[in-house]
Amino acid sequence: MVLSMARSRGVLALMAITSLVTVWLCRLPQLNIDITRGPLLQRHLDLSLPDAPFVGWPLERVCSETSWTPGLVFVCDNNSGGIGNIRNYMLTCLRYAIDAGATGLVMPRIRVRSEKDLSDMTAENSQPFTYFFDESHFRQSLQASCPQITIYDTASDVPNAPAPFKTEEITPKNLGRRGGCDRRDHNKHTGLFASAFANHLRSTAAEFNLAHPPSPEHPRIFRLTWGSIVAHMRQHARQFDADSHSGRFVAYHLRTENDALDFWPDYANQSKAYLARSQQMGYDMKAGYLATGNETEAHKFFRDATVLHGMRVTTKDLLLGDYKEDLAALEKLTWDQQAVVDFIVLLQSDFFLGVSPSSFSMNVALKRHLQAEGLYTRPWRIGGEGDGRSWLMGKYEQFWEDWLFMYEAMWP
Repeated sequence: MVLSMARSRGVLALMAITSLVTVWLCRLPQLNIDITRGPLLQRHLDLSLPDAPFVGWPLERVCSETSWTPGLVFVCDNNSGGIGNIRNYMLTCLRYAIDAGATGLVMPRIRVRSEKDLSDMTAENSQPFTYFFDESHFRQSLQASCPQITIYDTASDVPNAPAPFKTEEITPKNLGRRGGCDRRDHNKHTGLFASAFANHLRSTAAEFNLAHPPSPEHPRIFRLTWGSIVAHMRQHARQFDADSHSGRFVAYHLRTENDALDFWPDYANQSKAYLARSQQMGYDMKAGYLATGNETEAHKFFRDATVLHGMRVTTKDLLLGDYKEDLAALEKLTWDQQAVVDFIVLLQSDFFLGVSPSSFSMNVALKRHLQAEGLYTRPWRIGGEGDGRSWLMGKYEQFWEDWLFMYEAMWP
């Protein structure tokens, strides 16, 4: 989806082209022909771009193969965290809804974190879908590719919804034994969800004397329980590339804000790995862009990058210092909304260094990975040397303890 916060130029104009559903729901509106049909043409599409075109046929195919249940509705608003978590949650919930055969979807809302305590992501305050994304684009794209699903503005708009309104809550991993020896393996083997959910519908209908199957007259409503900066950066980079004036830059995601979990790599580990990797690969780039919400450690990183590499690293706030109108627009955004600006710049950097298991870093790396062969791109190789465009530092030894399962659950 394209972000809804576009303004005249600069930051917000570029923010307007970023996407939520990178393969399903992106668009390139200026084209009058459909370049997304046919495997030969698709192989040459660069789906790593923030404004990559909408490729609708995979979603159309999934929806054409689904057995639909009129009166079955999903609510996908039980999200929290930053844009990486929320993006992935919404896509996963929508995918479960399609697998379940839901013919209704309540327009998702976004639960925002506390502005007083960024680590508090359980606040009940919520914002509309447009807080991050373009609602009209989402509606139009989903309707075009999956017309079997009706989108309702609010839960109260669902015909014949129970009064007072109440959803039935489900946790997919609890619908039967889908795993192996480890209790967390229940989150795997998601291909069995459709049959498991159908059994759940039948058993709970019998237990609570509900109409089965659901119907428009007797709906059942479910909620899952789980919880122009780039142009300025290029111009900035050219100042430090006297030979070619290419404007090339490397981008870093420093994940050390106060909501980071204790067992994640700290500043010393991240910065050391990033700068060592930069030196090891022999970058000729003298400019760096840093995405972080920790201002104190951003200045530490500036110092370390300058001392060790003679690299000039900057942030979105510093880049906009001479663009007062854009800076004012940026400062009006919340902490999480400002992260979308970082997301766009990181996508278009010449090399990206991030940290595992940050969902934000993973989102960036997997999106960038699509540049290789578009829809034909092979899965990201966990750990190792990266893909030549991105590298994520972290521990890659234990599937669950090191959060490697995130790579299997992440939408590119």
